[in-house]
Amino acid sequence: MDNLNDLKAIWLTAKTDSLPASGEMLRMAKKFRNEKIRKKLMMIFIALLLAAIMVFGEIYNGSTMLSTHMGGACLIITCMILAFTNIRSLKRFIDFKDFNNKEFIEFMEQTKRNQLYYYQKTQVAGMAISSIGLLLYFYELVYRDTVLFIVTYSAAIIYLAVMWFVIRPRNFRKQNLKMDETLRNLHNIANQII
Repeated sequence: MDNLNDLKAIWLTAKTDSLPASGEMLRMAKKFRNEKIRKKLMMIFIALLLAAIMVFGEIYNGSTMLSTHMGGACLIITCMILAFTNIRSLKRFIDFKDFNNKEFIEFMEQTKRNQLYYYQKTQVAGMAISSIGLLLYFYELVYRDTVLFIVTYSAAIIYLAVMWFVIRPRNFRKQNLKMDETLRNLHNIANQII
């Protein structure tokens, strides 16, 4: 019987202050899911709205150069890529309603893998098409005035460079750190329950 008392004493003195409460798992799962669904819906709406504005602009623009139409088409394609990837991701979040701890951790790990794939492949393709489209779209507006051409393209190239080399990596690091922290908390909770 002495061993049982020793075990009970050890059990009661274990430090669990750093571990979240076990009910925290369900709250984290619902919060994460609802936040992602809201953001995905907003991105889909914005992408479709921008695509509609670009289509309207292409129809009523009155531009005569092929470069402008090609640029507009590239920007519309970029909006469609953005909408499609978010619709696919939204479906994944909507379908995942009932989950246990292990399934939710697996879901989050798959979300992290999807996030990495998006950053390395899909976002690069979308931004490349968008960059080309933006540069082509401006050409008809500025090709006759050398100073305006230089100023416009310099500003566009600086903007694109900042987006590619500063904003994009910073956002990915921020999202990756947040995802790592969430996964670490989920693993702590799951280990606490086991």
